[in-house]
This record gives sequence, structure tokens and C-alpha cells, in this order.
Amino acid sequence: MLTRMFCLCLLAAMTTTAAAEDHLRNLQNAAIKNGHSPVGHWGVDPKNYKEWGTHSNRLIPIYTFGTRGVGERVDLDSYLGKNSAYRSEAKLKAIYGRVPTNTLNPTAEYCDQTDLAALQRAAFKAGKKHVILMIFDGMDWQTTRNAAIYNERRVSYSEGRGTGTHFQNYTANGTTQFGCMCVAPLNDGTENDVDTQTVKNPGGKYPGGYNVAKGGPFPWSPPSKDVYYLTGRSPDGKGKGEHPYPDSANTAQAMTSGVKSYNNSINVDVSGQHVVPISHEAQAAGLSVGAVSSVPISHATPACSYAQNVDRDDYQDLTRDLLGLPSSSHPKKPLRGLDVLIGGGFGDSAKTTGDAEKKTQGQGKNFVPGNIWLTDADRKTIDAVNGGRYLVAQRTAGANGRNLLQSAAEKAASSGQRLLGFFGVGSAKGHLPFATADGDFTPTAGRTKAESYTAADLTENPTLADMTAASLTVLGKNPKGFWLMVEAGDVDWANHDNNLDNSIGAVNSGDRAFQVITAWVEKHRNWQETTVIVTADHGHYLWLDQPAGLIPPKK
Repeated sequence: MLTRMFCLCLLAAMTTTAAAEDHLRNLQNAAIKNGHSPVGHWGVDPKNYKEWGTHSNRLIPIYTFGTRGVGERVDLDSYLGKNSAYRSEAKLKAIYGRVPTNTLNPTAEYCDQTDLAALQRAAFKAGKKHVILMIFDGMDWQTTRNAAIYNERRVSYSEGRGTGTHFQNYTANGTTQFGCMCVAPLNDGTENDVDTQTVKNPGGKYPGGYNVAKGGPFPWSPPSKDVYYLTGRSPDGKGKGEHPYPDSANTAQAMTSGVKSYNNSINVDVSGQHVVPISHEAQAAGLSVGAVSSVPISHATPACSYAQNVDRDDYQDLTRDLLGLPSSSHPKKPLRGLDVLIGGGFGDSAKTTGDAEKKTQGQGKNFVPGNIWLTDADRKTIDAVNGGRYLVAQRTAGANGRNLLQSAAEKAASSGQRLLGFFGVGSAKGHLPFATADGDFTPTAGRTKAESYTAADLTENPTLADMTAASLTVLGKNPKGFWLMVEAGDVDWANHDNNLDNSIGAVNSGDRAFQVITAWVEKHRNWQETTVIVTADHGHYLWLDQPAGLIPPKK
């Protein structure tokens, strides 16, 4: 008894000491407690740490690998500078269907988000066998710099690519490139009907575009006099601004299909007609296709890897598209389904999260009570145990998530079967556990209450890096090649929460997944056969006022 009490007291003392030495945790706690921080803030008011809790229309960085010198349309420079679509009225009309107000820019250095789809298609046409699109959801230049400063323990850059993460430092044998893109939506305010899969008001209410005089010519540009512009607000901050900010659906779609559309769209055009994502084309050509995410499997970004729907919130139907089942958008002739789908959503029901209305109102009349993302019936139908096409690895009590998933991946690879990995923390809306800046899993509060995880949550779930490794095990068996999307979705969730600690942890978790990708390329293939794009779908509105404040004090 005395020994047990001593151990418990020692553990408590160690935990307290660790917390005291956790600089980012302390910084975040102080910012929330005081309502402001000398280090930084989200939004337009430096005195209000959490003035803004959603997206922005900022330009977004692009890091490519296996592209330099490959040839026209694969080389990133084919879309930048003198080749920018934003220097041409004709190209803008092709993208937006019009020339948006104050968007034509004769000195634009940035490309458009849809150009990344063109680059991927060109890579396959040029003979590349493997194309990987890695999306750090919500990671703008400031978010990356936030993590880089903490990682390097120094402020090493104030513009450009920078250093401090693997995706910034890695050269891919001299084939890496860096640029930036505009992520403006076609429009905001589109209304739809998921039951009939129709758009009620094509064109929406608020047309998109990008005013460089207000938004800045680079991702690191300081705010203009109209500080509210990038948040989609009018100059007084009270109404709608000149251009709306984007969401994660239309931005992911722009990169996976090459068609810019309305906020909430999943591979449909402005009028709700289906557009073809790259994954469909690759699959038709005999390649394997997959999607991996740290958040639920049919959240907006992974949904855009393959599904088609007028609304991002029709989660169960989106999952059906991803798994090749009849859905609201494909009721009679289902899509073929992804070869690999790994992500979160396990344990997430309206009952576990307490937001039934929010999670069911967008799903239409065919919503099935229970898991928000994957119904029990659909789960059983696709399972190879029941004659389906997928080996299923899902969170299992007492089982190590990493080992469980990798074992299933190896079996799927050897048997030629598909793979579904279904994990997550139900009480945390189905996503994987959040890692913080120092690499542990003890988040502190942001705009919302801090999440907490049990020992089982940590052992029974794989990490995004583990999921990425499993996907490559399966997809890499196809001699013709593959297309893969990997999403570090927790970056977005951390930035929505105005949480510096979680934001850095999320970037680094995603970076570890990118390390898995580069290790796989170096071991199994080479950069002549592979193209990788690392970018974000959109940004938030973090400003670092005193960047050096992120650096932990020396002991």
C-alpha cells in the first residue's frame, strides 16, 4: 500500500514538473486566461487573442517534390510568375466563369489552386507512376512558421520557404520547388437539397475573388489598411466583404478535380453537376487510389478525394461513395470505391458528442441513427468477412492500433484486397488524439474545453504516420502505380480552436507522415517515378507579434 501511494505521488509530481516546463502549454494557458498574448493572436485585434476562429482568404504555400526540371505542366514554375492565371483575363474566365472584381493582377507571382490538379494530371501523363497530394488542412504560412520556430528554437526566416520541418528542409534530390496559390472559392452562399442532389441557387450569394491590394502579394504579406478583408468581412468588420473566405470542401475539390466551385461542394460544379476527380481517372487507367486522414473518413477533405455530392455534410452518403456503395448521389450505379480508405470517425455518434442536430441536419432523409460517418449496415456490407471487398481494421479494445492496421495492410497487399481502417476517439468527434507541441497528448484549452484521452485512446489508435505507412503498403503493390491523398486534418481543428500548442503539434504530426512518404520513395522507388505535393487547402488568421516568444527558455 505504501509503495503504491509513493508511486502515485511520484507520478503526480513528475506530471506537475513536466507541465511547468511545457513552454507552449503555459503560453496557451496564459493567452486563454488573460484574453491576449504578447506572442500572437488570431484575427484583427492584437489585444484579443481569439478574435477570429475560422478561415481566411490568404495565399497558401506549395511545396512540390519530384517536379523541378521534369517538363512543362509538371514543373511548378509552369503556373507561377509570368505563367500565373491571375495575369490573364482569359484564364480567370476559365477558372471563375468571369473576371472577379479586382482580381486581375499583371504582376501576380501566385498560381490558382486548380493548377495543382493540372500538375497532378500532367505528372501522370509524363510517366509518373505515383502521385501523392498531402494536405495540411488549415496550414497557412504563419502556421508553418509557428511550428518551425518552435522546432528550431530560433527565428530563422521572415519570408519564403524557410526551414524547421521536414517538408521545408527536404530536397528530394534537388527536385523540390516552392510557390504559393490563391484559394478563393467560386462563391459562397449556395443552397442545396441533399435528398434530390440539386443546387437551388447556382452562383450563390457572394462571388469569390482575390484583391491583391488588400490581401497581399505573398502568404507572408502584412495586413493592409482593410484588416478585415481576408476574413471575408467589410472594412468595418460588421458585414460581408468584397470576397468570401473558402471552406475545406471547395478548396479540396479544386485540387482533386481542377474545378473551382462553391463552399460546401464535393466534386460538383456551380450548378451541382458532377465533375471528375483525378482518382476516378487514375482508377480507370488501372492505378490504385486511396485516402488517409487524421479526422473522420468522410470529412470534407478526404471526401473530395473521390466522392461526389452537393453538400459536404451528407457524411454517410459520402462514405458510401468512398466505399463503392449506393448513395444519394449514385443511387443506382455506385462508384467503384477507393482501394484504401483510412481515417477517423470510430465511436462518433450524436449520442457521444451531444450535437445531434448539427451532425444530422445535413444528411438528408436517409440518415441512419448511430455512427455519424459509417452505418453499421454499410460497415458489414463492405467487410470481406461478409463477402465484401474490404479487409477492415477498426479500433478494437485492448489491441494496438498501429499493429492491427499494419497487419491488415500486409494481408490486403498480399491478397489483393482493399483496406478500410476506421479509428478515432468518439468523445473527441472521431478524430485521432491531438499531439501537442512537445509531442505528448495532453491538450490544453483554446476556444473550447481541452480534450483528454485515456491510455486506451492512445494505444488503440494509430497515428497519421502509421496510417500513411499502411496505405503505402497496399497501394505500392500495384505495378501500374497509384494516387494517394493524405490529410493532416488536425491542423485545421487546432487553428479553429485558437490553440498554439495543438497547432504546432498537428503540423509536426503531419510532418512525421510526410517523412514516411519520403522514406518510402527513397527505399522502394525514386523521384523520377513519384510526384508529391505538400500544401494546405486554406489558411486561418494567425499573426505572430513576437515570434521569439515561441522559443522555450533555456534551462
